Amino acid sequence: MKLPAATGRRAFTLLEIMVAMSIFCLVVATIYSTWILIVRSAVVAQNTAARVQRERVAVHTVENALMCVQSFQASMKYYSFYVENGPEPVFSFTSRLPDVFPRSGRFEGVDSNGRQINYCVRRVTFSLEAGADQQKDLVLRQSPILMDLDEVERNTPLVLAHDVKDFLVECWDTNAIQWDTEWDNTNSIPPLVRLTFTMGSRLPDGTEAPPLTLTRLIALPCNTLPASAQTPRGMAPGALPGPGPGAGQGAGQGNNPARNPATTRPGTR
Repeated sequence: MKLPAATGRRAFTLLEIMVAMSIFCLVVATIYSTWILIVRSAVVAQNTAARVQRERVAVHTVENALMCVQSFQASMKYYSFYVENGPEPVFSFTSRLPDVFPRSGRFEGVDSNGRQINYCVRRVTFSLEAGADQQKDLVLRQSPILMDLDEVERNTPLVLAHDVKDFLVECWDTNAIQWDTEWDNTNSIPPLVRLTFTMGSRLPDGTEAPPLTLTRLIALPCNTLPASAQTPRGMAPGALPGPGPGAGQGAGQGNNPARNPATTRPGTR
């Protein structure tokens, strides 16, 4: 009896298996590299979008406050318009703020007679201060016009934006026909204000991303109301009855309300 002839079968050689494994590893590495690139791109895009959104929120808050600015010559010490640029910029003025303005709920209450009180006319101060990780934050402090800063506003201001590289406020001088970085005429409101924010960001690998700069031009809706318009008949201009002694001393000391000891941040003068 004859056995059937063996068919011509052969297995993969070791070289073929190694070549196949190499091609498979190359494909997997390519897919993994592409996936890592997509993840990193998504993180960068999210960080950039968040940075732009923070900048928009900060600009929108300053713009809302400026659109409600008030100034009266008869009570100028409470309504001064103060601008200071430099390493530690400060921007301070008085506004009649709406209920939707940040932290407005802190300035509502009930008096001894049970009447609702809303201190809508407040001095707002925007400043650039040292934050975490050697970065600077844009912060907002508020106080009713005839009151000093309370402990909460002084020690824990509202942080509008983190990692702010620069905060520049420029006022249009109609006499010189130019933009001024120093507004010496604190008893008046400039017709135009130009805000420039420069914010930084870090990539997922810890490197510093290119700074993002946003500029906004704001036309202020009002001017300083002259004392003659506030003076009742039979009274001399500027002879309006004011608050009692001691009221609002912190908010009206000189032409620099943002830098007096009652309203400035701790540790500075």
